[in-house]
Amino acid sequence: MKLAKDSAFFGFVLTVLSMLAGAAELPVPAPPTIEAGAWLLVDADSGRVLASHNEHEHLEPASITKLMNSYVVFSELAVENISMDDEARVSENAYRSEGSRMFIEINSNVSVEDLLRGLIVQSGNDASIALAEFIAGTEGTFAELMNQHAAELGMTGTHYVNSTGLPDPDHYTTAQDIATLAAATIRNFPDYYPMYAEKEFTYNGIKQHNRNSLLWRDEAYDGLKTGHTTTAGYCLVSSAQRGDMRLIAVVLNAASEKARTNQSEALMNYGFRFFETHKLYSAGQEIGQARIWKGAVEQAAVAPTSDLYITIPRGRYDQLSAQMDLDDPLIAPLSQTDIVGTVTVSLGEEMLMKAPLQPTAAVELGGLLDRTIDTVKLWFE
Repeated sequence: MKLAKDSAFFGFVLTVLSMLAGAAELPVPAPPTIEAGAWLLVDADSGRVLASHNEHEHLEPASITKLMNSYVVFSELAVENISMDDEARVSENAYRSEGSRMFIEINSNVSVEDLLRGLIVQSGNDASIALAEFIAGTEGTFAELMNQHAAELGMTGTHYVNSTGLPDPDHYTTAQDIATLAAATIRNFPDYYPMYAEKEFTYNGIKQHNRNSLLWRDEAYDGLKTGHTTTAGYCLVSSAQRGDMRLIAVVLNAASEKARTNQSEALMNYGFRFFETHKLYSAGQEIGQARIWKGAVEQAAVAPTSDLYITIPRGRYDQLSAQMDLDDPLIAPLSQTDIVGTVTVSLGEEMLMKAPLQPTAAVELGGLLDRTIDTVKLWFE
């Protein structure tokens, strides 16, 4: 579809093309060599994968499982099924859990807030089971909730059987699914996400430090979760934000704690050095005008259904182009949720995104005379 030069969308194209005009184009080298079972580097907003290896392979997540555990708890808090002040009774099952602990006492009552910090900061398996039993009655039922949320997020390579990440042949995920979950956590729960940046938590007189060493290396890092078992190796999903750009890195089955940290940092440095992310338009923001037939108005503003972000190599804005394609003809009545076309953004020959467009307001049916005139006009279109 050709765009009129006075359209809002044409102005958008000119703005994008002129951003950082004249910046030198930088070649993008291959990503760092990572010695791990799988890894992934992705932009949290645009979803563009910047580096990957075996990202769809089923692997053990170890304690990265607790990322979904906390996601379920956050979801229950968001709909007010539970509150931070609620107290969970610590069962013998939770008290006698294997592995890392926050050291809660059997038959004691512990607040959801403390258990969340014990889960997120201290990676306590006892906290994980106590929360699971408080919310769902049993850990097995809670695992079903975890799988339901995974399905809703499109995590097709994931299956949970427990809340802790202790080894089980039927307990697995992928680097891609972990990144999807991390991005959803950051996006959907901004009030709770800062807990992942906390460096230490003291409970029952015992101070424990967050195992995510990146939190001490650079203030840009603010999450998310580590994991380790003998069979899973050393795992880390991390996130960092510099300026308006947020990246998520996943490293699974690394050889050591130091290796997972250094490899994650190498991926992050690569992404921030050679790529940049920009928000092009917000959801509901007018991007152009569409001709409407048989409507109360002849022109209607159209907008993206969600925020539009792009991630591109640095210095290549001059190669960016955009095109709007509208369904033809568009005939009233139209609701605000009707999809009326798409916007496509490309970098050279590479299509970066294709997003749906909706009217910014409903378009009512026009009067009899207007409908009749448009009917005749359509015969000649």
